[in-house]
Amino acid sequence: MQDFWPSSGFNRLQRNPRGWLLPTDDYLRLFLGRPELALLPESCAAEQALHAALQAAPARPVSEAELQALQDADARESYGLFLRFRDGLLDAGTLEAYYLSLFRSGSISIPPLFIDLLAQAITRNLLDDVTDAYEVRAAEMLFRPQRISTEDGQVLAGDRDRLDMLNDHGGLGDFGRFLAEAKAPLRSIEMQVLSDSNAPDYWPASERHSFLLDLTHEINNDLSHGLVFTMTRARSGLKALARVLEKWVQHFLGVAVTIRPLQKVDDEAWRWHVGLDIDATALLNDLYEDREVEAERMQRLVSLFRLDFAEPKEMRADVAGKPVYLGLMMNADRVLRLKPQNLLVNLPLRAPV
Repeated sequence: MQDFWPSSGFNRLQRNPRGWLLPTDDYLRLFLGRPELALLPESCAAEQALHAALQAAPARPVSEAELQALQDADARESYGLFLRFRDGLLDAGTLEAYYLSLFRSGSISIPPLFIDLLAQAITRNLLDDVTDAYEVRAAEMLFRPQRISTEDGQVLAGDRDRLDMLNDHGGLGDFGRFLAEAKAPLRSIEMQVLSDSNAPDYWPASERHSFLLDLTHEINNDLSHGLVFTMTRARSGLKALARVLEKWVQHFLGVAVTIRPLQKVDDEAWRWHVGLDIDATALLNDLYEDREVEAERMQRLVSLFRLDFAEPKEMRADVAGKPVYLGLMMNADRVLRLKPQNLLVNLPLRAPV
């Protein structure tokens, strides 16, 4: 077993009998140490007192008067958002139940950052026994936006924030900004494409998000007499992502599914689809309704997938036994923001009896 993503807080959480994560005081203290809530030299006495009180007892009630006593408006807003998140999480009882409730309610009252942090901890939980670096790197896509590069037929995903920092400041953070402003030379840091040879290096570097993931499809060559020869990419990031999404559905919904990448949908009886991001959702809707789609939009489609239920009886009766098609797409800025919650609220599940 490997340890990875220590900042996820997984080691500060506990599991209930179902395997879902129970929030703890230690987990909540992680948020108090984040830049949004960490004390600054100019923090007022009221903020220092509130921060200390929450460090000692992260689940303690906080009155509106305590919150309004903070002199800095940004600090009041940050603490208010944290308390809303904390109270919702404690009321739900588990990270998974809270995550589901956010999207099933149709009303999201916390910032995307909190949603991503929940998704990271939950994903860390369901991959706890995984030893495949490709699968864990693919799982980063569930909570960290990716920049997509397409050159010479190869599709590569790289962590957006990491790539932007490298591009702007050589990966050196505040010190890099200082060097850039002084026009001093920045050290060169190369992003590596994850491969069998460097996969062991992923684990100690998992927090740096410094590995690119190859999302290139298998290559099909049409032969004569209707035969197709498939050149298989044995270490495909698309296959690794499909395995992660299978685990995600099983963990939350208790439903076994198989997911495999597709290059195209050739199904006259296409009945159901789910976009894995906002752009793919819009594209699949247009294709399903047989609306004309611009070539530029089609070129931004990273992959299609086919999802099949192991037990068709777990599906809605009108689509039982039919495949569900998934889409994954980058936006016009070549950024891919996967929304794993779409699989939890949009699959054609049988209504509970």
